[in-house]
Amino acid sequence: MKPFRHLAAFAAVAGIAALLCATIPGCSGGQQQAKKADLVYVNWAEGVAYTHLAKAVLEDKMEYTVTVTAADVGPAYTSIAQGDKDAFMETWLPVLHKDYVDKYQEDVVDLGIVYEGTQSGLVVPSYVTIDSISQLNEHKDKFDKEIIGIDAGAGIMKTTEKLIEEYELDLKLVSSSGPAMTAALKKAVDNKEWIVVTGWRPHWKFGRWDLKFLKQDEDKVMWKKGSIHIFGRKKIGEDKPELAAFLKNMKLSDQKLSDLMLKIENSDADVESVAREWMTANSEVVQAWIPEM
Repeated sequence: MKPFRHLAAFAAVAGIAALLCATIPGCSGGQQQAKKADLVYVNWAEGVAYTHLAKAVLEDKMEYTVTVTAADVGPAYTSIAQGDKDAFMETWLPVLHKDYVDKYQEDVVDLGIVYEGTQSGLVVPSYVTIDSISQLNEHKDKFDKEIIGIDAGAGIMKTTEKLIEEYELDLKLVSSSGPAMTAALKKAVDNKEWIVVTGWRPHWKFGRWDLKFLKQDEDKVMWKKGSIHIFGRKKIGEDKPELAAFLKNMKLSDQKLSDLMLKIENSDADVESVAREWMTANSEVVQAWIPEM
């Protein structure tokens, strides 16, 4: 019976070792540990698109179990600062989210730029024959003396109100919503009518229609170009180095992100299904994100 006692003792020790290993980041105990990623994003078109794309790549090509959660900006930053989530997928810098980054700078890490060239401003169809904000008053009747906006509390709306005063525009900013704004834009483009809307890039509307930003006067610049960063919880590089490296490698050009967003917008399928189709069709893009560990 002695051999059996030895086996029982060995099994007990192995079981205790496995339990201890499970509490130590990076310990595998000779076995493959489950890889998990917990990502949080804001429910904006671009963030929805590339966060679900990241989920598809991590699950299908890197054997991760991925949870994605939509949240408002404030709670999203709190979640990574407290270590509840691994990464927040959409930090707009240098302006929009600067206050949050400053507030939580000791508890979060910048994992790099996922999209470069964010832009906000007043947008018109390319067939509209003006190119600058200062020309709006000359043609105000063609625009029905209106600028079609989105939600009243949005940052771009507040800036546009300031812009109307700064440029002394005789146009009224009309509050609506993102979908209502794009519906009005579609109707105008279909009928080749003049329209001016509050707009930002990245957005799928630039992939659907030929649009342009109206130029700002050099002495009245209200908007500047920037980038979208991914921010992680402070210790993500230590206990999940592969995930951190993947998020650092994520990069999408304006053309690629616009294409992804437009496919999601035009499809009746769920976002994850469209993201997986896009991943397959753009394998060279996503393959470059996968780190060699």
